[in-house]
Amino acid sequence: MKTREEAINYCLKLENTYEDYPFSDKNWTLMRHKENKKVFAWIFKRGDHIWINLKCENGWLDFYRQNYPSIVPAFHLNKEHWNSIILDGTIPGEVIYDLVRRSYNLAKQKNKLS
Repeated sequence: MKTREEAINYCLKLENTYEDYPFSDKNWTLMRHKENKKVFAWIFKRGDHIWINLKCENGWLDFYRQNYPSIVPAFHLNKEHWNSIILDGTIPGEVIYDLVRRSYNLAKQKNKLS
């Protein structure tokens, strides 16, 4: 996965999702759950690459950051709950797909604090 279109298309394959452009800056694509409207992926271009902000389970944020140089604390979001994935071709596709699904599941949970 390297393009915005690939990221959006993968997110749309997950059940009951839609893409949203709520900001005047159209660089930001938000992927949301239809049921609760919660965002599970923020897709944007920064520098020469597409980035995706994804929610991550407590205890796993640092694991991904330490093992993949292109996974960093989230740009513009809470760094204790979100990571940014830089789609520069260095992260195996299976890892990216797994992180998207995990974020999708975390945002789907009915939790008033998230």
